[in-house]
Amino acid sequence: MKQNWKPGTLIYPLPAIMVSVGSEVSEHNILTVAWVGTICSDPALCYISVRPERHSHAILKKNREFVLNLTTEKLARATDWCGVRSGKDYNKFDEMGLSAGKSTIVQAPYIVESPLSIECRVKEILPLGSHDMFIAEVVNILADEKFINPATGAFEMAKAQLLVYSHGGYYGMGDFIGKFGWSVQKKK
Repeated sequence: MKQNWKPGTLIYPLPAIMVSVGSEVSEHNILTVAWVGTICSDPALCYISVRPERHSHAILKKNREFVLNLTTEKLARATDWCGVRSGKDYNKFDEMGLSAGKSTIVQAPYIVESPLSIECRVKEILPLGSHDMFIAEVVNILADEKFINPATGAFEMAKAQLLVYSHGGYYGMGDFIGKFGWSVQKKK
């Protein structure tokens, strides 16, 4: 038997992403978001949702660029800390010992310690209630070479030990269960 609950945000797990923003060093900041996702593959579009009262919201709105930085189990403390502290009070790069890299296409920095950084340019901002959704085009991806399989050229996400967020908690990805399509694959 299932209970009826009031509508809420229980679609979990989600990636725990550190978003880096700012077109100049004085405004560089990191915010942690779990309201993030893919919208379309061609063209490559994604979104983040940010509360208007957050420090980074004005920076995002002004510059219309950001970088999605995937997080890892090793980055768990920094991921949480950057989500509960405000950039108006702290330099999050310095406080967490993170390095701001110069992105290839956008002005916002990327986080060097992240295994995969996705440069994005905002196409549209939708005010939706508690959060504004920043719909963005993916304009470049920076992948750490140590996670690229030299034989296939594929980025091996599992080796990066990515971090996920689920209803107030951070978790590792867990055990591999099967690849896409394994349930219908013909047995040899």
